[in-house]
Parts: sequence; structure tokens; C-alpha cells
Amino acid sequence: MNFQLFLSNLTNPTLLFFVLGILAVKFKSDLEIPKNSAKFISLYLLFAIGFKGGQELAHSSINLEIGMTLIFGLLISILIPLYTFYILKKKFAIYDAAAVAAAYGSVSAVTFVAASSFLEFQKMEFGGHMVAVMALMEAPAIVIGVFLLNRYSKEQSDVKVNLKETIIHAFTNGSVFLIIGSLIIGYISDSKQAEGIKPFTTDLFKGFLAIFLLDMGISCGKKLKSFFKYGWFSILFAIFIPLLNGCLVAMISKFFIEDTANRFMISILAASASYIAVPAAMKLANPKADSGLFIPMALGVTFPVNITIGMPIYELLIKLT
Repeated sequence: MNFQLFLSNLTNPTLLFFVLGILAVKFKSDLEIPKNSAKFISLYLLFAIGFKGGQELAHSSINLEIGMTLIFGLLISILIPLYTFYILKKKFAIYDAAAVAAAYGSVSAVTFVAASSFLEFQKMEFGGHMVAVMALMEAPAIVIGVFLLNRYSKEQSDVKVNLKETIIHAFTNGSVFLIIGSLIIGYISDSKQAEGIKPFTTDLFKGFLAIFLLDMGISCGKKLKSFFKYGWFSILFAIFIPLLNGCLVAMISKFFIEDTANRFMISILAASASYIAVPAAMKLANPKADSGLFIPMALGVTFPVNITIGMPIYELLIKLT
């Protein structure tokens, strides 16, 4: 493993701002990001990711590898919540197991952004179609989570969930809808006209990301106390299951994807966990699930593990296979 890259990840400003947010809660600071500002920044990040991906996709030729990558990403987002649910339901209530499984089957756009910065540091470029893969992987896990909840809950009288409504909500959820819409707009936009907003989608991006992660750190810090009551199992799951997913995909992806950077990006998508789209969807479909469990797992444990030790490991495995 490249120690310099590992050290670079540990001292990445975005991670440090995330830690600062947790410390602000720990030391009872009154630091907070206004709610409307935080919402604007999250929308901006999704817009920028989608638009840049659409522009890249417009300059790429659609081929068999891109099609296989999309299918592979879809399968990953279905299989991960299926197998993790059966592990989780041995320790957690069914509604909590379903929510955690959905979070780990879905993906984190912010982790995707951090991974793109990791590649940029090494002067590597991934295909714009990977943004489409990320958008495609957001929703299926939510649907799988609700399906498992409906099937295994012993309190069916209390869990009245319209599966059709949930599927529609999964695809029209603000974050999913915006990133897909931005991807399409970026794809069909005239490249010369798109140059006019390039400074907004590139130059400002990392600064907004740092502020967003500061807000995420504050949110996570507020939920850590309730998270620790679940014991070591939740912490170990949030560390090792994502690493397992990322490593397996890093090795298997060689059969579908040739480009090293694209293999790395789909590995990090498999290893990431959603803390934006899934909490919004679970509030509607699975209100009994404890957000003090699955949000700190995804945001407080899995996210920092991925961007410190996960990324160098996935990169190493890809180079060795």
C-alpha cells in the first residue's frame, strides 16, 4: 500500500472538516451550518457531479463495456442489501436491519466525490458513465430494503407500506432525481455553452464539499451517543462489510471492466453506504427504523474508513489482479 497516499487521505481537508464537525458537538460548540445553506450545498454537489458526468459521457462512445458496467452496478445494488439483511436481522430488529441493508446497498455520492479526488491526485481519469452507474445504484437497494421489511416483519398490521409508492419515491427522491436530471442535461448540452458554467461546477466544488462534510460531521456527532448503545457489532459491521464489498468488486470487476480508474470507482461505490437518499426514503417507508443507528454507521464509521484505508486497498487489489 502506498503510505504517501494513505497519509494524504488522512490529511485530506474534506475529512478534517468532517472530524471538526464531530469535535464541535463533542465540545458543545454552537457551530452549525444553517439548514437552508446545507440543503443548497448538497443540491449543488449533486448537480455538479451529474452535470460533469453527463459532459464526460457525451464525449464517450457507448460500448459493450459501458453496458456491462451499468448491469454490474445494478446487480451489486441488489445483492448487497439481500445478503447483509440476513446478517443484520440476527442482531437488530427487522425494521432496523432493513434500513441498514438499504443504506449499504445504496451508494454515497460524497464518497464518490472523495474517490474522484483520490484519482485526481494520481492524475487518473474515470469515464463519465460512472456517474450514471452511481445514479442507477441509488434506488434499487431502497426497494429491496422495503421488500424485505414487508416480508419479514412480524408486525404487518403496523407496517402499511405501498410498495409501488415507495418505488416511485425511490426514483423521484430529490437527490436521485437531481443527479439523473443533471446527468441528462450535461449529456445533451452544447459543449461550448456548457463552458460558461464550468467554473461553477469545477473550481468551487472542493470548497463546497468541505463545508458540506463539516455539516455532516455535526449531524453525525449528534447521533453518536445513541449509536454506541448498539454495541460492537454495528461498528464492526460498518468497518468490515464495506471493505469486503469493495475488495470483492475490485477483483471481480476485471472480468467486466478494463480501465483501472473505472474499476476503482465501482469498487468504492460497492463499499460506500448512503446517508442522504436512504434516510429520506426510510422516513416514508420505514419510520420505525432508528436513524441513530444507520446514519452514524454509514457516515461516522464507513465513510472515514473508506477514504483512509479502503481506497488504497482497492487500488492495490486492482493493480494486482
